[in-house]
Amino acid sequence: MFARLMFAIVDRAARKGLAEPAAEDSSEASLRRRARRTGVRGETYAYWYLRRHGYVVVARNFTRPDVKGEIDIVGYDGPVLAFVEVKTRAATEPGQPKPEEAVDEDKRRYLVRMARQFLRARRVDSPSCRFDVLAIETRAGARPEVRLHKGAFTPDSN
Repeated sequence: MFARLMFAIVDRAARKGLAEPAAEDSSEASLRRRARRTGVRGETYAYWYLRRHGYVVVARNFTRPDVKGEIDIVGYDGPVLAFVEVKTRAATEPGQPKPEEAVDEDKRRYLVRMARQFLRARRVDSPSCRFDVLAIETRAGARPEVRLHKGAFTPDSN
């Protein structure tokens, strides 16, 4: 019930998009800051979206200092432990690559490595797990478009 209420609040706040409007300052640093803020908003939106859809989140932004990469969200979808990569993109022009297309072979390799580190750190023995990708496209003045790809890839497909 709480997750439904919180997602309704977050969804209402996102009705005009998650990305900031283009600023006058178009320097590379400014663009990076705006992209980072859009990504943080997207991850917050994704968290409540997944909670609303029954995921029990056990970790966010899991990292290890000695391993490159990060897992955005780790949670149980029923009995399955899901490692979720969130990709948020501000769609400005038709024909741009979809957010999920950014999860390339290298990114998958980092995610699998981080998932193994997560399982070791939490002392989890052979759970049923999968890798999901949650893609969020946001346009100014419109609610975000969300696509959840459950089982987007397997460790063996790398």
